[in-house]
Amino acid sequence: MRVQSLTLAAASAALIAPTTIPPAAVPSRPRDRPAARSEGDVRAADLLALVRDCAPVSRGRYRPDAGAPATIPVCGLRGAVFWKADLDIDCDGRPTAHCNRRTDPQFFPAAAYQQSDGRRLNAERLPYIVLPAPSRIWNHRAQGVGGGSVAAVVYQGRVQYAVVGDTGPRDLIGEASYATARRLRIPADPRGGGARSGVTYIVFEHARVSRLEDDAAAVETGKRLARRLVSQGTARSR
Repeated sequence: MRVQSLTLAAASAALIAPTTIPPAAVPSRPRDRPAARSEGDVRAADLLALVRDCAPVSRGRYRPDAGAPATIPVCGLRGAVFWKADLDIDCDGRPTAHCNRRTDPQFFPAAAYQQSDGRRLNAERLPYIVLPAPSRIWNHRAQGVGGGSVAAVVYQGRVQYAVVGDTGPRDLIGEASYATARRLRIPADPRGGGARSGVTYIVFEHARVSRLEDDAAAVETGKRLARRLVSQGTARSR
């Protein structure tokens, strides 16, 4: 993690929009292991083929870390937005064995969004990504993106589906939970883990799970939307 995320409860309530996609009843899997590929899964290469070019939706660019040059735009697809950045570890939320004040000097005991039962998110077990707080650079709400939005994170041939679970500084981008990093086989130590580059974040517009903690629903929804995204891209290329 680079700096403390913005997690005021009032901001959380203002940013969470009504959910529109019901959770899918699919069996869960061990939370800290990468998912096995199944028939019909979208390959990382299929998604990366769609994000070779950038049509910016942001008015400016973001920094990957504090003090670094601002080089990262948020780009638009039909039905999604994406950016290519690093991955810093977000441990904010419920204190756990690997996410707490001892393991993470910048740990904050809450994320911008909460579970459906009002409990804090568990960054060690829930794959989620972090959005920059709304600003003049980009307001994610304009694209129908916010707490519970479904995302696909792509890294070194792997695809991990996640939800939007936290917000961070207005000028930084490229952060995801401990669990997201583990499933992508990225070192998840909040002090020195993460990936310096090569991570692609694709967030689907107007597509949210009703319960942020429902990992199975996020995976099922993400796979369906990824298949649709790839299908649209293939149709346009013919």
